[in-house]
Amino acid sequence: MAYDRPGADGLVLGVPKAAFRPSPVFLGLVALFAVGGVLAWNGYGNARFNVFLFVVSGWLVSLCLHEYAHAVVAYRAGDRDIAHRGYLTLNPLKYTHPLLSIVLPVVVVLLGGIGLPGGAVWVDRHAIPGRLRHTLVSLAGPATNVLFALVLVAAVRIGTQSAGGPVEFWAGLALLAFLQITASVLNLLPVPGLDGGNMIQPWLNPQWRKMYDLFAPYGFLLLFALLWNPRIGGWFFDGVFAVGDALGLPSWLYATGLDLIRFWRG
Repeated sequence: MAYDRPGADGLVLGVPKAAFRPSPVFLGLVALFAVGGVLAWNGYGNARFNVFLFVVSGWLVSLCLHEYAHAVVAYRAGDRDIAHRGYLTLNPLKYTHPLLSIVLPVVVVLLGGIGLPGGAVWVDRHAIPGRLRHTLVSLAGPATNVLFALVLVAAVRIGTQSAGGPVEFWAGLALLAFLQITASVLNLLPVPGLDGGNMIQPWLNPQWRKMYDLFAPYGFLLLFALLWNPRIGGWFFDGVFAVGDALGLPSWLYATGLDLIRFWRG
């Protein structure tokens, strides 16, 4: 997600190259993702833990890239200071609070199989001219999830038909694809404070924008309340399942992946 930063700091023209280098934390997550994939493919050790490592590290990598997409579009749109806040280094520890940015999304993945929006980058909206650019900044993150979903679904469909390999690996990859679909749908919902809501906020009239800004800080709570409602939660999952079916993602495969990552069940 991309949130408004209170106040304007002005533009910073001199940006060191280090502000654009991937952080060791992100590179470590990528390495864990690769190791998890190799372990799941070759069947070394505990299969459940291998899939857990593969999926969770892959999901955290996608969270970093989601927020990076917000940051790089904001930087190109005019917020040069965003580079000095560390958001272009892909370091998840830079996104608001580690509990909300990393721990909570992982817990929700493990317990509910939902790709919950994770971290947030603070964008200086005063440095970005034009409503369209504001919308594009908010759209960049969900667009990244949509792209990942399409790539992963294609990999699963092609791989399971021609590459062979253990079902555990493809179940993990299918679950990652499913998580990207849920994240895409969630992030595009017009909920105040979430990316979908932030996409339309610049186009609201002043009265509606004032009301929107009042509810925006409670977007996460509003999202949980909506999903907790059996009817609304049912509509959400029906929509996600329908998208997965339309893309040709085998439901039994990502359900197997969800069961496997709960390695504590034995």
